[in-house]
Amino acid sequence: MPYIGRTPLVGAYQKCDALNASATADYTLQVSSTNVVPESVNHMIVSLNGVIQSPTTAYTVSGATLSFASALTSNDTIDFVLLLGNVLDIGTPSDATVTNAKLAQDIISGETELAVAPADTDEFLVSDAGTLKRIDYSLIKGGITVADCWRLTAIVSSDGDITSNLEQNDTGIQGTLGSAMTESSGIFTFPSTGIWQVTIYASYTGLSENLMSIECHGTDDDSSYVVLTKSQDGQRNTTLTHAASSVSTILDITSTSTHKVKFVAESIGASSYINGDGDKNVTCFTFIRLGDT
Repeated sequence: MPYIGRTPLVGAYQKCDALNASATADYTLQVSSTNVVPESVNHMIVSLNGVIQSPTTAYTVSGATLSFASALTSNDTIDFVLLLGNVLDIGTPSDATVTNAKLAQDIISGETELAVAPADTDEFLVSDAGTLKRIDYSLIKGGITVADCWRLTAIVSSDGDITSNLEQNDTGIQGTLGSAMTESSGIFTFPSTGIWQVTIYASYTGLSENLMSIECHGTDDDSSYVVLTKSQDGQRNTTLTHAASSVSTILDITSTSTHKVKFVAESIGASSYINGDGDKNVTCFTFIRLGDT
């Protein structure tokens, strides 16, 4: 059956802090030492000297101030003041009383849609072993955050470390994601720790019986290097021919100061070489950060 006027709702019932009677009619209503404002004088039960008082005639209320019809004395006793709740505000629910059934099913809707990628400082709610906690997006976004590519800009016709003619690709729409690798005399330094995929794409020109290759060497102490992977292609013709190969490896970079890589040419015979070009990627090296270490 519908109600005429405002529909009654369950309120937040509260017992006010104890009030000590004195030679005044006015008293401040508080709960846990914080001022409270009743919905109206009729939403209260006031007991004075063991007698329930009549609203409006025995007392009135204005804001958080309870005013008796006349001043009390120290011989009076204000037994209790009970607030019957606010029909417009249920107050603060008790701990562990709000269930899924109490939440509207459309609480998350188009009105609350972010519609753009979250900022690193945007926060999400997660359950940590049953405890609801907030966490910044930067800590959970994951995915590929760095992708970088370098190329050989000139041919390499002899064995040994490739220490020069290396550049980050920069032709046309070529680009880099995130922080780039840095290179010094052929030594590549990673911009951040993490799990990295390093790939060699090599183009060779060979003559006669050559097994041409590029190796990726790595160090974990910024000193001693070991072979991590090797791109190679064989040649048995007596005429000049071209070939290409690629190979990749996954690295666990836990230190950007000691974990580094370099590339080494091997088995480069007479009239054979590793191709390079400063305008396009012919022989190149890619670095992709896959995730955290």
